[in-house]
Amino acid sequence: MDDRHNLLDTIANAFVPIHPDGYKFVAIGAIATLVFFLFAPTLGWLCALLTVFCAYFFRDPERVTPDRPGLVVSAADGKVSGVVEDVMAPRELALGTAELTRVSVFLSVFDVHIIRAPVGGKIIHSTYVHGAFFNAELDKASEENERQAFVIETKSGTKIGVVLIAGLVARRIVPFVGDGDSLEAGQRIGLIRFGSRVDLYLPQDSDVLGEVGQTAIAAETVLAVLPGEVKGRA
Repeated sequence: MDDRHNLLDTIANAFVPIHPDGYKFVAIGAIATLVFFLFAPTLGWLCALLTVFCAYFFRDPERVTPDRPGLVVSAADGKVSGVVEDVMAPRELALGTAELTRVSVFLSVFDVHIIRAPVGGKIIHSTYVHGAFFNAELDKASEENERQAFVIETKSGTKIGVVLIAGLVARRIVPFVGDGDSLEAGQRIGLIRFGSRVDLYLPQDSDVLGEVGQTAIAAETVLAVLPGEVKGRA
């Protein structure tokens, strides 16, 4: 009986829910697949593969977020592509001229693209910036690419900058939250369609735990500890 339940659980866990934003893309793909199968079966198979990929791309798995004050979890699935100290936040964050630490996570087209709040708190500022679509791994993407910026203030008053950056393939950022919204750590805050990057701007004396090349899981991987809130790696 236990083995049977374990097998059923394994099979069930393989099916991840699709975020509602992806329904229309899957539906369009399914309709196109049926049409092409009637007139051009080869194209029908191609459309079928693209439809399956759309369902895979818009998957929205549940996550378990560490419930401790002061922890900064990854906002995105992907690889930590950069940890840079002594940088100024982009103008759209309106965080002044203080030097901060930037932690960047790059998302490939195969990563989950639901973006989550790295900390709990309140959104005190948000803005959308129209721009270019350079490779999101390039440093200049932080200032020149299309992007959505949020500033989250924690209960202790620490301000965290979160910037969702479009890339070569990503052409649309869909925010789920806005000014004045209260957030829980790990809450869904947006979606970037088809690959890009997320930058976190943290106080300079934060204890950064993330390493370049590390695989991060949104809402679960701890990337940093805010100063004066949680000590060490416990």
